[in-house]
Amino acid sequence: MSAIQKNVEASSASYSASFTKGDLALPPAKKYLVLTCMDARIDPAQAFGIELGDAHVIRNAGASAVDALRSIVISEQLLGTTEIVLVKHTGCGMLTFKNEDAYAIVEKNLGPAAVDELKAKNLDFLPFPELDEAVKKDVAYIQASKLVPDSVTLSGWVYEVETGKTRRVV
Repeated sequence: MSAIQKNVEASSASYSASFTKGDLALPPAKKYLVLTCMDARIDPAQAFGIELGDAHVIRNAGASAVDALRSIVISEQLLGTTEIVLVKHTGCGMLTFKNEDAYAIVEKNLGPAAVDELKAKNLDFLPFPELDEAVKKDVAYIQASKLVPDSVTLSGWVYEVETGKTRRVV
């Protein structure tokens, strides 16, 4: 068992020993979802005041609305959320490369068969060159989707990893 696995096991034992929230309802109590980046420097619960059971938190590379759409539809249509808070962040790795760069590193590290698979799946890594514009673009993508009702409240934010502050963009 790896050190990480041992930590998961020990932490789970400690957490579950005093766990009292097993009766929370499946839908989020405050009927919203937060879409943010998978970056390890972001703690959505702490940074955005989310208590257990309050909200859905969707995390992916770059807080991509395109990548999260399936989960957004499930959250809203099956579990009743009515608001989306999209939060990208400063220092995001998605600002540092283009698709061609990602394809090249995959080829270097995993070989041509892996690149062939990327091409067959038409995988777009969804990088972006400018942070505020990327927030606006993803908010617009959600607003334009027929899968998200116009009644859904939507906002776009930037979290500053350097300060812990969050500022509204849209």
